[in-house]
Amino acid sequence: MVLLHSEKKGLGTPAPDFALTGVDGQKYSLARFKDKNALVVLFICNHCPYVKAVEDRILQIARDYAAKSVQLVGICSNDPTDYPEDLPENLRKRWKDKDYRFPYLIDEGQDAARAYGAVCTPDIFVYDKNRRLAYHGRLDDSWQDPKKVTRQDLRIAIDMLLAGKKPSSDQIPSMGCSIKWKKP
Repeated sequence: MVLLHSEKKGLGTPAPDFALTGVDGQKYSLARFKDKNALVVLFICNHCPYVKAVEDRILQIARDYAAKSVQLVGICSNDPTDYPEDLPENLRKRWKDKDYRFPYLIDEGQDAARAYGAVCTPDIFVYDKNRRLAYHGRLDDSWQDPKKVTRQDLRIAIDMLLAGKKPSSDQIPSMGCSIKWKKP
């Protein structure tokens, strides 16, 4: 597995639209979440040890902010050819077993990952009410051990947006496994 860090994106850039099917069989696009004050787009997958290590924290964030007009959306852009854990049926099983409370979308053509500039899992993008990029960075300061977390960067960014403020532009990249691109 190749360890990568998310690539810096211009804050204030608009969220790329997408038209993807979720593991629940429903169709999703940006417009589906237009009533939310913040949108957190997470490029995740089932097989990555970095995602597995932070998955419960992500699920807790979804629960904690559900009533606060914050929408999380997971997108799996991996080619599952060499990673069967990332096959759609396995994504659906994990989504159900772990009680994800947000849509988990399948980016089969990998167009969403390219449009967002996602390079790793997890790769986290937070957009404000106007769907302008406000945060692109790590979840917290200890991906490996939740007991060692001293700074919850994603929560801080979301709280700033909900308070009508801009998150700091000093953002530490996320890190994780490379997105598994389809072979040409």
